[in-house]
Amino acid sequence: MDSEGSAPTNSKEYLSNDITATSGKHYLCGYCAAFTNIAVTFPIQKVLFRQQLYGLKTKDAVHQLQKDGIRNLYRGILPPLMQKTTTLALMFGLYEDFSSLLLSHTSAPELLTRSMAAVLAGTTEAILTPFERVQTLLQDYKHHDKFTNTYQAFKVLKVYGMREYYRGLVPILLRNGPSNALFFGLRGPIKQCLPEATSYSAHLVNDFICGGLLGAMLGFLFFPVNVVKTRMQAQIGGEFQSFSKVFVKIWLERDRKLIHLFRGAHLNYHRSVLSWGIINATYEFLLKLL
Repeated sequence: MDSEGSAPTNSKEYLSNDITATSGKHYLCGYCAAFTNIAVTFPIQKVLFRQQLYGLKTKDAVHQLQKDGIRNLYRGILPPLMQKTTTLALMFGLYEDFSSLLLSHTSAPELLTRSMAAVLAGTTEAILTPFERVQTLLQDYKHHDKFTNTYQAFKVLKVYGMREYYRGLVPILLRNGPSNALFFGLRGPIKQCLPEATSYSAHLVNDFICGGLLGAMLGFLFFPVNVVKTRMQAQIGGEFQSFSKVFVKIWLERDRKLIHLFRGAHLNYHRSVLSWGIINATYEFLLKLL
């Protein structure tokens, strides 16, 4: 075979091109996995959002959405579609990139290195906070009369300056890094505990179960952080209150009862099982396919 002009001239160049191609595959698979998930689970997310923001019971949150009408059911889907697809592309892709970079330049234990790579990937994802911010505003019925689409929401926030787009950044940082480290660190061990897969469909089921269990566990663990994040991001303008101040305010509003702070957590648990099951199974399916 003639290699001139088509093959890398040395082994280092070949390795570099191979790593680049592999890395690009992880970004693409993460993007497609997120798209599939959002399309399926967005209505459930809206019910959960109302519970986090107003402390409603499930039936009351569902009734509120019914009153909003079918026209508003997928209202606000564009920001999470843009944010989640990009976020998961970065989550999986950057994790692989940072892992490769750290493993080749440090002599630290692999577990520590990969945990650091996961935290760095999660921290980088926080750049996309404005999309999560706008999603919160569009899903809150109190803001239905202020804007009708994503563009208008971004335009309204522009008046308050760039900092307004990043309201709620602290809880996002507190959530992203640790949750990424736990997800990537436990994904392998959990799958090894499942019955050995002997067929392609069995592998798909195991990937779904593994992702679902991890997503549900992490969603429950970081649920109070997301409650605080939602409350912070529902505000437009005004004082930028600290994470601790907002947390205490919510704690007092909900009668200082932990169970009230976790209102909506059961729905989040079921949504996370479905959501992260879809994400992990789709990601692994596409990874093998490509």
